[in-house]
Amino acid sequence: MSRLLKLRESMKKYNINYYIIPSSDPHQSEYVAEYYTGRAAISGFTGSAGTLLVGENEAKLWTDGRYFIQAAEQLNGTGIDLMKMATPGYDTINEWIEKNVYEGETIGFDGNCYSVNQYKELLNISKKNNFNIKMDKDLLEEVWENRPSLPKSKIFIHDVKYCGKTANEKLKAVRLVMKEKNVESYLLTSLDDIAWLFNIRGNDVLFNPVALSYSIITDTEAKLFIDKSKVNKEVEDELKLQGIEVFEYLEIEEEIKKLNGKVLIDPAKVNAKLYSLLKCEIKEEVNLTTNLKAIKNNVEIESLKNCHIKDGVAMVKFIKYLRDNIGKEKITELSASKVLTELRSKEELAMGDSFGTIAGYKEHAAMMHYSATEESAYELKEEGLFLVDSGGQYLDGTTDITRTFVLGNITEEEKRDFTLVLKGHINLANAKFLKGATGGNLDVLARGPLWQYGLDYKCGTGHGVGFFLNVHEGPQGIRPYGNNVVLEPGMILTNEPGVYKEGKFGIRIENIMVVVEDETNDNGEFYRFDTISYCPIDLNGVKVELLNDDEKAWLNNYHKKVYDNLSPYLNEEEKEVLKMETREI
Repeated sequence: MSRLLKLRESMKKYNINYYIIPSSDPHQSEYVAEYYTGRAAISGFTGSAGTLLVGENEAKLWTDGRYFIQAAEQLNGTGIDLMKMATPGYDTINEWIEKNVYEGETIGFDGNCYSVNQYKELLNISKKNNFNIKMDKDLLEEVWENRPSLPKSKIFIHDVKYCGKTANEKLKAVRLVMKEKNVESYLLTSLDDIAWLFNIRGNDVLFNPVALSYSIITDTEAKLFIDKSKVNKEVEDELKLQGIEVFEYLEIEEEIKKLNGKVLIDPAKVNAKLYSLLKCEIKEEVNLTTNLKAIKNNVEIESLKNCHIKDGVAMVKFIKYLRDNIGKEKITELSASKVLTELRSKEELAMGDSFGTIAGYKEHAAMMHYSATEESAYELKEEGLFLVDSGGQYLDGTTDITRTFVLGNITEEEKRDFTLVLKGHINLANAKFLKGATGGNLDVLARGPLWQYGLDYKCGTGHGVGFFLNVHEGPQGIRPYGNNVVLEPGMILTNEPGVYKEGKFGIRIENIMVVVEDETNDNGEFYRFDTISYCPIDLNGVKVELLNDDEKAWLNNYHKKVYDNLSPYLNEEEKEVLKMETREI
């Protein structure tokens, strides 16, 4: 509340009527360095997605369905209204601005943290309503005491033995597409794309092995703009060998003013400030690297399979820990998460978690992105459901897996819903689809069994996953709307339907799949999914009579694969646990 008051004082000083604080950084990242977590610092809402708008007498926060329950709790008493995105009865932020911001008033924001697309939409509204836009003030500098510093961690080269292609090879592929697009230069600002293209990794964003940086690519040059204190001589020499020159991070502002000819940008990723500095012809479309990195090469896919076996081993050890100790010692949501992190850290090539573990017991699991704290963490008992969504970063891949564990007695409703989620998961895992299909075409397969019982979940069914990169990666996804990307062999996706009942429980079952070729015949080219996550699905939650013969066969075959892949890396006691967890039904 004190920060909100200080922000309003600052707004008054600069004649700003409304100030917008998004969740992003200058690279439009989903997850950001602590320095850029101003929306959470001012509002108290800690979810990864949301936009705060503060007026002189009101404040509103927009977020999506993953966070409705969490946001309602965290905003309670702050004077900030929750605006539910994609929900009837709630305006979008732009609709609200169009209805409520009038002639002569001023909207402000930090142009570094607002995308070109967002800026253009606001500009159009300002022309209708005749209000002013001020994007040269980062008011957080004035109101956020003890703001965290910008990160300073060193970068390192990601070895080609894991990623399969050199930076030079990737640059050649990018330049080929640039030539096809008839552009002279390419401004690349998204951190995971830069990390992928140059085979560099960093530690600037928690759980995401990226470094704050920009890049400009032409047919003869590749420039990396980064805090040079993060680049040692060995790394700089390797980059130079790959045809990449290193500049200071903020030199990007002067360099882009020099660009001529036609420059390609992704308006969803380039920030409004850089856009305002461009003086040449601009071509706008999705980053060229986004599509290139989405198709994993054979080396990456084999690396990922090995990576998921290691991750599965850690998960089985975690299951054994739960089975052995629930009811015998105090275990909380938080302490269980720490045990899982520790087990993963012991696996070969482990580099940490891929996101903050979501460990929700009973009704906490109804919050899709619940994050336990010392104050909120429940103690686990020999009853109910415990949802654990977690993942690891390894030099040879990124994992993301959710299991819902039955800790003891559960209700008939919980068992039915667990089984319906499993049926949806199996439906999608078994999908065979024609070339040209999108995730939107397949989403109903996962929701179908739930819809039959009047149930649904307010989020997508699956997302892309990076390769030792961000756990959420585009362009592909599986959701009912907003994604028309065609699925292609080599794409990685999650399969994670769920049920979330506020105040009661949450259930999710998640594996990672890779798109592979299935068959080609007179009707066309067909693809399917190969599941590459290996971990038992808790059979104690399954109402077997709700499964048909094909679903039982899938579950038994999956569990056989899990046992065969993981048992060679387990001791005898762990093998016995795995044998029980993967028993035939």
